[in-house]
Amino acid sequence: MSIKRAVREQYQAIVDRAAGQTIGLRVPPEGWLRTMRKALGMSGAQLGRRMGLTRARIAAAEHAELSGAITLKSMQAAAEAMGCRFVYAVVPQTTVEEAVGAQARKKALAIVHAASGHMALESQTLPDDRIARQVTRLAEDLSRAMPPDFWEDK
Repeated sequence: MSIKRAVREQYQAIVDRAAGQTIGLRVPPEGWLRTMRKALGMSGAQLGRRMGLTRARIAAAEHAELSGAITLKSMQAAAEAMGCRFVYAVVPQTTVEEAVGAQARKKALAIVHAASGHMALESQTLPDDRIARQVTRLAEDLSRAMPPDFWEDK
């Protein structure tokens, strides 16, 4: 195994482990800041005083969280003011291996269909089962090799 592949597998393990810990975790309807503040029984004014901000700025931050406009720095500051940890992660919908496999299959399908189109012009079409085998084989090769254009959609 190459060093590059071993390093990638280590990164995959980190991401997959984080993804496993977030299964079922969803942002509450009111957002994390307001939900945690209410769980603590803390008013917006009280949190504002802890942060050196007005109640209106706390309300604005909670609204910004819901709209996606809040900064990570603001989330962390609010969490710390409530005696909490701020945690964020970027995790795949499934696993890294499945995400790579889906991209490899997508690229393989595009390559095989382009080749099949050219062969059809020359009356040399392949049967569907052979095309499917070629897609599977090529997808496996692409997953292993991960050429530089692997994540390019063209």
